[in-house]
Formats: sequence, structure tokens, C-alpha cells
Amino acid sequence: MIAFLVKRVGNAILVMLTVAFFAFLIFRFLGDPVEMMVNESATQVERDELRTRLGLNDGFLVQYLRFVTNAAQGEFGLSWRNQQNVITLIGERFPATFELVIIATILSLAIGIPLGVFTAIGRGRWWAEGLQFSSIVGVSLPSFFVGIILILAFSVSLGWLPGYGRGEVVQLGWWSTGLLTPSGRAAVVLPALSLSLFQITLVMRLVRAEMLEILRADFIKFARARGVKRQALWFRHALKNCLMPVVTLTAMQVGNLIAFALVTETVFQWPGMGMLFMQAVTFVDIPVMAAYLCIVSFIFVTLNTFVDIAYAVIDPRLRAA
Repeated sequence: MIAFLVKRVGNAILVMLTVAFFAFLIFRFLGDPVEMMVNESATQVERDELRTRLGLNDGFLVQYLRFVTNAAQGEFGLSWRNQQNVITLIGERFPATFELVIIATILSLAIGIPLGVFTAIGRGRWWAEGLQFSSIVGVSLPSFFVGIILILAFSVSLGWLPGYGRGEVVQLGWWSTGLLTPSGRAAVVLPALSLSLFQITLVMRLVRAEMLEILRADFIKFARARGVKRQALWFRHALKNCLMPVVTLTAMQVGNLIAFALVTETVFQWPGMGMLFMQAVTFVDIPVMAAYLCIVSFIFVTLNTFVDIAYAVIDPRLRAA
């Protein structure tokens, strides 16, 4: 088990070093930080002094090691656009993204699991096949298109929900949340639904496949022969045994949702990390772009590593993999 842990942690560190290398390449070769930070009236001497102070005259390897060391300490410098600490900027935006991802994950489970069960037990019926077809459509539609349709339907046409912004937020120390205010709860519905649509269809299809396999198992046949009611058979015996892959998929998809929430945040003008990244791309704010890449990759790698370790604890056969 110790060898397995060392191997998985080593793989995670190697992946993060690779991500840091690409982030450093963006930081090093995309744009000139001196030109972005000085005034137009700055002399060449002042530019050279700033370049020396930033360490841009050092060798490539020295600069890369310095970047990795600073990134490991959460130091990515100042935003070229806002002239604020990058980690401070991301820390201000992280609660909005985390809140959006958590609500989207809850929606995907609350909607996807029942739909998966119903399409499995109603296999061959028209409504089950209709849900299956809808799931294919849901997987195929791009998130920006879904977001625009939701805004047109529920915000512009019906006026039921706000189509942009986060609503009124409440500060709880350094954390901000909109879930404690009516406008904040209303504002999160459409972006969370848009972000969760792909996840809903994914969970639904996975639960359906697992349910169909488990319903053919011997212990289900024995339970049916003993006269166990159908509802207990479906929800107590079959569903319980097919949730493990769903939990695993959900844990792994949280990282994906954080990474790809930038499209949803841009469409709904949600003030999260994704929107900050899109603004950084627009204004070529390299420190913010590099920090976003490293932080999102760290979250993704950490979640995947924990899932691998949890699987190894549950199933010792995987420790040899």
C-alpha cells in the first residue's frame, strides 16, 4: 500500500511539474512583462532595472525553478492589468466558482440518478426511449448554446430568473456567498442548470447501464423470487449497488466542472475564476492565466489522486496497477 501511495503521489507531482512548465512557458514567452508594467514615458534605463529586478535576465532553468518554487508557495506575482496580488484576485473569485460547481453537482445527482433508474426499469417503453434520446441531445449541445437558450427562455421571455450576475452576496469572513439571499439563490439557478446539463446526462446514462446490469444479477433474481416488492428491489437493492461508480465519476467530474465553468461564467457574467481567466486572456494578463492553469490543474490532480487512493483502499487488487 505504501508503494502504491508513493507511486500515485509521485505521478501527481510529475503532472503538476509538467503543468507548471507549460504555465512558465506562457509566463516567459507570451508578452513582455516589462512593457506591460511600465509607463510609456519610462526610459530604457528604468526598463532595464525592472527587467533585472524581475529576474528576466537569468537563465531559463533558473527562472523555471524560481517559478515552481513561488507557485508552490502560492506566489504568482502581480496582475498586469489590476496591479493586485494574483492569489488575492483568485481568492476573491473562487467562492463564486465553487458555489456554482457545488450546486451544479447537486443538480446533476438529484436529476440524473432518478432519470437513470426510471429509464432502466422502463426499458423499451416510449418515455424511457425518449429520455435516452434527450440524453444524447444533452451530451451533444455545447454549454454556451444551452446557456443562451436558458437566458432567452427564463430571463428574457418569461422574466422568472435573472440572466446575469451573482445577485446580492453576504461576506462570511473571507468567504462570500449568495445562497443566503433571495437574489443570490435566484441568480445561481440558470448558470448551475446550464453547467450541470452534461453531467446530468452522464450520470443518467451511467446509472441506467449499471442498473440494467445489476437487475440481471442472481441476488436480484433471488430477491424477486422471495417476493420482495418492486420498489424495494429497485431502490434498496439495485440502486445501492450501482452508486459507487456514480460517486467516483462525480468526484472526478468536479475538477472538470471547475476547469470548464469559464464558458458558463462568461455567458452568465458570473464573477468567478473562469470569468477572471477570460478577462486575463482578453488583456493578456499572463500572471493570472498562469495561476489559473496551475490552480485548476492542482484541484483536478488532487481529486483524481484521492479517488485512486480510495479505490485502492476499497479494492486491494488495484494496488498492483
